[in-house]
Amino acid sequence: MAPVTKNDVSLYRKDVASGGRALTPAEREKLLRPYLPPPQSESNKMKSGLSATATQKRHRGHRPRLRPFLKSKLHFILFFLIQLVFGIYIRLRQIYHAILDRLLAIRHYHHRSPELILRDVQNLERIPEHLSVILKFKSEEDGGLEALMDEVAELCAWSAAAGIPLLSVYEKSGILKTYMSSLQKMVEQKLVAYFGRPPAAPILSVFAPNHPSTGSSPFPSPQTSVQSTDRHPSTVDQRQRFNLLLLSASDGRDTLVDLTRTLAEMSQTHKLNPKDITSNLINTEINATTSISGLRERDGHSVKPPGKEVDPAEPDLVIVFGPYVKLDGYPPWQIRLSEIFCVGDSGGDVSGSRSTRVEYQALLRGLWRYAGAEMRFGR
Repeated sequence: MAPVTKNDVSLYRKDVASGGRALTPAEREKLLRPYLPPPQSESNKMKSGLSATATQKRHRGHRPRLRPFLKSKLHFILFFLIQLVFGIYIRLRQIYHAILDRLLAIRHYHHRSPELILRDVQNLERIPEHLSVILKFKSEEDGGLEALMDEVAELCAWSAAAGIPLLSVYEKSGILKTYMSSLQKMVEQKLVAYFGRPPAAPILSVFAPNHPSTGSSPFPSPQTSVQSTDRHPSTVDQRQRFNLLLLSASDGRDTLVDLTRTLAEMSQTHKLNPKDITSNLINTEINATTSISGLRERDGHSVKPPGKEVDPAEPDLVIVFGPYVKLDGYPPWQIRLSEIFCVGDSGGDVSGSRSTRVEYQALLRGLWRYAGAEMRFGR
C-alpha cells in the first residue's frame, strides 16, 4: 500500500471540515482508491475460506470428537456406579428391616390378647395419652376401603389394649368420615374379638370435625343409668372408654381459612373488636374444632362421662405408616410438640413396594421409641 501524500491529506481534511461538500462522491472514491487493497474475485474468496477452514482443523486436530465422547462415557459410568451402590444399599436395608420385623413379629405377637399387648408395654416409662397415625387410602388391588377400615380397627384394638384412651387417624381424602357408622361397627367387632363382649369391651366413641359423633352409648340416659347403677353400681364406672378421632386434609388448611373468614366478618360487622383477635383466641377456636371436648360440646354433650377423661388437643406421638416422613396436609397446629416416628420401608415388601403395611410390631417400635425419647420442647 502506497504512503499517503500531503496533497491527499489536505484534500481529505478540507472535505471533512466542510461537512463533505468540498468533494463529490466520485472524487472522494478516486482519492481513497490508491490506498485500498486490490479487490478479490469469487474464486479467490472461496479458496481463502477453504484454506482458513483447513487451517482451523489442522490446529484443532481430533479433540472436538474425542473429548465429548470420553466425557459422556465418564458421566455414564459414574451415574451407573452411584445407582448400583445405592440400589444395593437400599435392597440390603429393606431385607434387614424385613428380617428384623419378622423376628419381632414372632417374639411379640399379640394373638388377639390384650394381656399380651399390655405385657409388651407395661415396662415402658410413659405411654402416649393421644396417639395419632397417618394412613393412606390403598388401591383396589390392595383392598381399598375395606383394608383401610380393617387397619383402623386393628389400631383401635391395639391402642385400647395398651392403655391409650385416644387415637386419631389421619387420612388425606377423608373417606373414613363418609363411612363413620360402618367404621364404628367394624371397630366394635374388633374390640369384641380382642376383649370379649360388653362389659369387657371398651365403650367406643367416634368423632370427626363437622360430623355428628357416634358411639356405643357413651352417654347413657338417666333412666338406664339409674337402673344399671342400682343393679351393678360399679359396671358403668369401671368400663374402659376409647375415643377415635378421624381427621383429613380439610381439617387443616380449610379450617384455618374458615376461621379467618369468620373472624374477619365478625370484625367488619363490629361483633368482635379487632384487638380481641389474639393467638390465644385462635388457638382456642382451632382446638374447639378438632379436639374431642369441642366436638362433644357441639354435639350437645356438655357433661363429661364418668371415668378417666383424657382430651389433649395435640397428639403425644404421631406414627407415619410410610416409607418416609410425609405429613400430607396434617393439621400443623396439632403436632407442634409431637414426637414423630416413621415406620419406613420396614413394613413394606422386600421387592421395593411403596405400600407400607400396618403391623403390630411397627406400632410397638413407635411406642418404644416414644418411651425413650428425650422431651426438650425446643430447649
